Amino acid sequence: MTATRSGFRLQGWLLFFALALLVLLMSAALLTAHSDPVAGVRSVIRATARSSFVLFLSVFVASSLVSLVPNELTRALLRERRYLGLAFAFSHLVHAIAIVRLGQLDPGFWPGRSALTNVPGSLGYAFIVLLSATSFHALAKRMSAQAWKRLHTAGVWVIALIFALSYFKRIPMNALYALPFALLCAAAAVRAVGKWAQADKRRLARQRRAPSPLSTNLESQA
Repeated sequence: MTATRSGFRLQGWLLFFALALLVLLMSAALLTAHSDPVAGVRSVIRATARSSFVLFLSVFVASSLVSLVPNELTRALLRERRYLGLAFAFSHLVHAIAIVRLGQLDPGFWPGRSALTNVPGSLGYAFIVLLSATSFHALAKRMSAQAWKRLHTAGVWVIALIFALSYFKRIPMNALYALPFALLCAAAAVRAVGKWAQADKRRLARQRRAPSPLSTNLESQA
């Protein structure tokens, strides 16, 4: 916990534990609010899907936002991106536990799902495990910087596409799912524009460092 002029600020592992505790308290409250265990678990599944989505979006756009709108909030978002990502993984772990529990309470749950239906979720969880594991220095330092970047770039886009597919296919059943789908599309646009801006800044920086053809020619004639 770091002291600031305005008091104390949540950051680092304290931020992660605070978010994880909120997910657990929310889940416990939903289970307690329903007398029917199946209804309670279904509520937890829906709620943790939403908390995971919000946490994922914060990680997904962090570096792009700080490039496009540099301020204290976006810089803090980027600084805490690792812990927000781990909080997302924890929220989705609770989500997975709730799904397993629903399968135990409702015998018709798993038989009602095909192997193809489970592929996107299984792929998403595989990437969540990989991204979470490589967020720790002990494992990250065993990878090259390029391999680490490729894994995390591919991972966040795969997870984003899985979220998008999940919301898009539900729009015909409930038009409200169009809202998170639109938010995800907007976040993808922000990320793409931000990455373009970062690449443009690097290109301009390289041009400023490189000697001009005129100065090079004068030096060769000296």
